Amino acid sequence: MSVYHATKAAIRSFARSWTVDLKSRGIRVNAVSPGPTYTPSFEHALQTIKDAEKLKAFFLNTIPLGRLGNPDEIAKAVSFLASEESNYVTGTELCIDGGMAQI
Repeated sequence: MSVYHATKAAIRSFARSWTVDLKSRGIRVNAVSPGPTYTPSFEHALQTIKDAEKLKAFFLNTIPLGRLGNPDEIAKAVSFLASEESNYVTGTELCIDGGMAQI
């Protein structure tokens, strides 16, 4: 997990650095950090893990909303960041994780 966490930190750092590097070109940079999301790949991965039910229970207990996300929820957040609706948002990380990163 340490490598996974390091790569997420690197993405946040890139977004912040690129925000400064690209501001003169009018390019906004943000990072999206999705939490556990129910996808066919997630379901397949659970089938290959010995204690899959324990892992799923862990996620459900650590996500304040008490459920996994779905791909549409992630897509809506990305769509917002790509739209003019977010034209005053840059250099930020948007956690779409049911509140998991906040506790």
